[in-house]
Amino acid sequence: MPPSAELPGFLHSVAPILDRWGYLALAVVIGVESFGVPAPGQTIMVAASIYAGAGRMNIYVVALISFFAAVIGDNIGYWIGLRGGRRVVHRWGKYILVTPERLEKAERFFARRGNRIIVVARFIDGLRQLNGVIAGITKMPWKTFTIYNAIGAALWVGWWTTVSYLLGANLVTIMEHAHRYKWLAIGAVVVAVAIYVTLHVRHIRRRRARATAAAPIEENPA
Repeated sequence: MPPSAELPGFLHSVAPILDRWGYLALAVVIGVESFGVPAPGQTIMVAASIYAGAGRMNIYVVALISFFAAVIGDNIGYWIGLRGGRRVVHRWGKYILVTPERLEKAERFFARRGNRIIVVARFIDGLRQLNGVIAGITKMPWKTFTIYNAIGAALWVGWWTTVSYLLGANLVTIMEHAHRYKWLAIGAVVVAVAIYVTLHVRHIRRRRARATAAAPIEENPA
Protein backbone atom coordinates (compact mmCIF):
# COMPACT_ATOMS: atom_id res chain seq x y z
CA MET A 1 0.00 0.00 0.00
CA PRO A 2 1.15 3.57 -0.61
CA PRO A 3 2.06 5.92 2.22
CA SER A 4 -0.64 8.04 3.78
CA ALA A 5 0.77 11.19 2.19
CA GLU A 6 -0.66 10.10 -1.19
CA LEU A 7 -4.15 10.68 0.15
CA PRO A 8 -4.86 14.40 0.46
CA GLY A 9 -7.10 16.32 2.81
CA PHE A 10 -9.80 14.57 4.80
CA LEU A 11 -8.76 11.16 3.41
CA HIS A 12 -5.78 11.08 5.78
CA SER A 13 -8.07 9.82 8.55
CA VAL A 14 -8.69 6.47 6.86
CA ALA A 15 -5.24 6.00 5.31
CA PRO A 16 -3.67 4.06 8.23
CA ILE A 17 -6.35 1.35 8.41
CA LEU A 18 -6.56 1.12 4.63
CA ASP A 19 -2.78 0.83 4.38
CA ARG A 20 -2.76 -2.01 6.90
CA TRP A 21 -5.94 -3.97 6.23
CA GLY A 22 -6.75 -3.15 2.62
CA TYR A 23 -9.94 -4.71 1.27
CA LEU A 24 -10.91 -6.06 4.70
CA ALA A 25 -10.95 -2.54 6.14
CA LEU A 26 -13.11 -1.40 3.22
CA ALA A 27 -15.67 -4.16 3.82
CA VAL A 28 -15.83 -3.74 7.60
CA VAL A 29 -16.06 0.06 7.68
CA ILE A 30 -18.76 0.28 5.00
CA GLY A 31 -20.61 -2.67 6.54
CA VAL A 32 -20.80 -1.29 10.07
CA GLU A 33 -21.69 2.19 8.83
CA SER A 34 -24.61 0.69 6.93
CA PHE A 35 -26.33 -0.64 10.06
CA GLY A 36 -26.04 2.51 12.12
CA VAL A 37 -22.48 2.80 13.42
CA PRO A 38 -20.97 6.25 12.65
CA ALA A 39 -18.01 5.06 10.57
CA PRO A 40 -16.33 6.75 7.56
CA GLY A 41 -17.69 4.33 4.96
CA GLN A 42 -17.91 6.78 2.09
CA THR A 43 -14.53 8.26 2.91
CA ILE A 44 -12.73 4.93 2.88
CA MET A 45 -14.42 3.97 -0.41
CA VAL A 46 -13.19 7.19 -2.00
CA ALA A 47 -9.69 6.57 -0.62
CA ALA A 48 -9.64 2.98 -1.91
CA SER A 49 -10.76 4.17 -5.34
CA ILE A 50 -7.94 6.73 -5.44
CA TYR A 51 -5.52 3.96 -4.48
CA ALA A 52 -6.94 1.92 -7.36
CA GLY A 53 -6.37 4.82 -9.74
CA ALA A 54 -2.72 4.79 -8.64
CA GLY A 55 -2.51 1.05 -9.34
CA ARG A 56 -2.39 0.03 -5.66
CA MET A 57 -5.78 -1.70 -5.56
CA ASN A 58 -8.21 -3.16 -8.10
CA ILE A 59 -11.12 -0.81 -8.82
CA TYR A 60 -13.49 -3.66 -9.69
CA VAL A 61 -12.76 -5.43 -6.40
CA VAL A 62 -13.19 -2.13 -4.55
CA ALA A 63 -16.58 -1.57 -6.20
CA LEU A 64 -17.83 -5.13 -5.58
CA ILE A 65 -16.75 -5.19 -1.94
CA SER A 66 -18.27 -1.76 -1.33
CA PHE A 67 -21.58 -2.80 -2.94
CA PHE A 68 -21.97 -6.07 -1.04
CA ALA A 69 -20.82 -4.54 2.25
CA ALA A 70 -23.41 -1.76 1.86
CA VAL A 71 -26.24 -4.16 1.01
CA ILE A 72 -25.39 -6.64 3.77
CA GLY A 73 -24.93 -3.88 6.34
CA ASP A 74 -28.27 -2.32 5.45
CA ASN A 75 -29.97 -5.71 5.76
CA ILE A 76 -28.48 -6.17 9.22
CA GLY A 77 -29.88 -2.75 10.12
CA TYR A 78 -33.25 -3.76 8.66
CA TRP A 79 -33.49 -6.83 10.88
CA ILE A 80 -32.35 -4.85 13.91
CA GLY A 81 -35.19 -2.41 13.30
CA LEU A 82 -37.71 -5.14 12.49
CA ARG A 83 -36.96 -7.41 15.46
CA GLY A 84 -36.00 -4.87 18.07
CA GLY A 85 -37.93 -1.81 16.96
CA ARG A 86 -37.65 1.53 18.67
CA ARG A 87 -37.15 -0.08 22.07
CA VAL A 88 -33.74 -1.51 21.15
CA VAL A 89 -32.70 1.60 19.22
CA HIS A 90 -33.67 3.89 22.10
CA ARG A 91 -31.84 1.71 24.60
CA TRP A 92 -28.61 1.07 22.72
CA GLY A 93 -28.62 3.79 20.08
CA LYS A 94 -26.85 6.30 22.31
CA TYR A 95 -23.71 4.19 22.12
CA ILE A 96 -23.54 4.71 18.36
CA LEU A 97 -24.83 8.32 18.45
CA VAL A 98 -28.36 7.39 17.33
CA THR A 99 -30.46 9.53 19.66
CA PRO A 100 -34.28 9.29 19.81
CA GLU A 101 -34.49 12.77 18.31
CA ARG A 102 -32.23 11.84 15.41
CA LEU A 103 -34.18 8.65 14.79
CA GLU A 104 -37.54 10.43 14.91
CA LYS A 105 -36.38 13.12 12.47
CA ALA A 106 -35.05 10.55 10.03
CA GLU A 107 -38.21 8.45 10.36
CA ARG A 108 -40.48 11.41 9.56
CA PHE A 109 -38.42 12.20 6.48
CA PHE A 110 -38.50 8.54 5.51
CA ALA A 111 -42.28 8.32 5.92
CA ARG A 112 -42.91 11.36 3.71
CA ARG A 113 -40.80 10.07 0.82
CA GLY A 114 -41.78 6.38 0.88
CA ASN A 115 -39.84 3.78 -1.06
CA ARG A 116 -38.01 6.33 -3.18
CA ILE A 117 -35.96 7.52 -0.23
CA ILE A 118 -34.34 4.08 -0.02
CA VAL A 119 -32.64 4.77 -3.35
CA VAL A 120 -31.29 8.23 -2.47
CA ALA A 121 -30.65 7.57 1.24
CA ARG A 122 -27.14 6.37 0.45
CA PHE A 123 -26.20 9.88 -0.67
CA ILE A 124 -27.56 11.58 2.48
CA ASP A 125 -25.42 11.54 5.59
CA GLY A 126 -27.49 10.35 8.53
CA LEU A 127 -30.01 8.48 6.42
CA ARG A 128 -27.17 6.42 5.00
CA GLN A 129 -26.52 5.02 8.46
CA LEU A 130 -30.18 4.64 9.51
CA ASN A 131 -31.68 3.56 6.20
CA GLY A 132 -32.10 -0.12 7.03
CA VAL A 133 -33.03 0.42 10.68
CA ILE A 134 -35.88 2.77 9.81
CA ALA A 135 -37.13 0.46 7.04
CA GLY A 136 -37.29 -2.34 9.60
CA ILE A 137 -39.03 -0.24 12.23
CA THR A 138 -41.67 0.86 9.72
CA LYS A 139 -42.07 -2.80 8.63
CA MET A 140 -41.39 -2.19 4.98
CA PRO A 141 -41.62 -5.53 3.09
CA TRP A 142 -38.16 -7.08 2.97
CA LYS A 143 -38.23 -7.77 -0.77
CA THR A 144 -39.20 -4.18 -1.51
CA PHE A 145 -36.47 -2.88 0.77
CA THR A 146 -33.86 -5.20 -0.76
CA ILE A 147 -34.64 -4.13 -4.33
CA TYR A 148 -34.57 -0.40 -3.64
CA ASN A 149 -31.58 -0.77 -1.33
CA ALA A 150 -29.57 -2.63 -3.97
CA ILE A 151 -30.36 0.05 -6.55
CA GLY A 152 -29.31 2.80 -4.15
CA ALA A 153 -26.11 0.99 -3.19
CA ALA A 154 -25.21 0.40 -6.85
CA LEU A 155 -25.71 4.07 -7.72
CA TRP A 156 -23.79 5.24 -4.65
CA VAL A 157 -20.85 2.89 -5.21
CA GLY A 158 -20.84 3.45 -8.96
CA TRP A 159 -20.74 7.23 -8.61
CA TRP A 160 -18.05 7.55 -5.95
CA THR A 161 -15.73 4.79 -7.20
CA THR A 162 -15.88 6.09 -10.79
CA VAL A 163 -15.35 9.76 -9.90
CA SER A 164 -12.62 8.99 -7.37
CA TYR A 165 -10.84 6.55 -9.68
CA LEU A 166 -10.82 8.98 -12.61
CA LEU A 167 -9.99 12.16 -10.72
CA GLY A 168 -7.64 10.68 -8.13
CA ALA A 169 -6.08 13.13 -5.70
CA ASN A 170 -7.52 16.00 -7.76
CA LEU A 171 -10.95 15.13 -6.37
CA VAL A 172 -10.16 16.77 -3.04
CA THR A 173 -8.92 19.93 -4.76
CA ILE A 174 -12.07 20.10 -6.86
CA MET A 175 -14.25 19.57 -3.77
CA GLU A 176 -12.42 22.34 -1.91
CA HIS A 177 -12.99 24.77 -4.80
CA ALA A 178 -16.63 23.71 -5.10
CA HIS A 179 -17.10 24.36 -1.38
CA ARG A 180 -16.55 28.08 -2.01
CA TYR A 181 -19.64 28.19 -4.20
CA LYS A 182 -21.90 25.97 -2.09
CA TRP A 183 -24.23 28.81 -1.08
CA LEU A 184 -24.60 29.87 -4.71
CA ALA A 185 -25.44 26.28 -5.60
CA ILE A 186 -27.89 25.99 -2.70
CA GLY A 187 -29.54 29.24 -3.80
CA ALA A 188 -29.88 27.94 -7.36
CA VAL A 189 -31.46 24.74 -6.10
CA VAL A 190 -33.90 26.67 -3.89
CA VAL A 191 -34.91 28.88 -6.82
CA ALA A 192 -35.34 25.86 -9.08
CA VAL A 193 -37.50 24.09 -6.50
CA ALA A 194 -39.59 27.21 -5.95
CA ILE A 195 -40.19 27.55 -9.70
CA TYR A 196 -41.14 23.88 -9.95
CA VAL A 197 -43.55 24.08 -7.01
CA THR A 198 -45.16 27.26 -8.41
CA LEU A 199 -45.68 25.72 -11.83
CA HIS A 200 -46.93 22.47 -10.32
CA VAL A 201 -49.47 24.22 -8.09
CA ARG A 202 -50.63 26.36 -11.02
CA HIS A 203 -51.08 23.23 -13.12
CA ILE A 204 -53.14 21.55 -10.38
CA ARG A 205 -55.36 24.61 -10.01
CA ARG A 206 -55.98 24.81 -13.75
CA ARG A 207 -56.80 21.10 -13.88
CA ARG A 208 -59.27 21.45 -11.02
CA ALA A 209 -60.85 24.48 -12.69
CA ARG A 210 -61.31 22.56 -15.94
CA ALA A 211 -62.78 19.61 -14.05
CA THR A 212 -65.22 21.90 -12.25
CA ALA A 213 -66.28 23.59 -15.47
CA ALA A 214 -66.81 20.24 -17.19
CA ALA A 215 -68.88 18.76 -14.36
CA PRO A 216 -72.65 18.53 -15.12
CA ILE A 217 -74.74 21.22 -13.45
CA GLU A 218 -77.55 19.73 -11.41
CA GLU A 219 -80.94 21.20 -12.17
CA ASN A 220 -83.01 22.43 -9.28
CA PRO A 221 -86.11 20.27 -8.72
CA ALA A 222 -89.34 21.84 -9.95
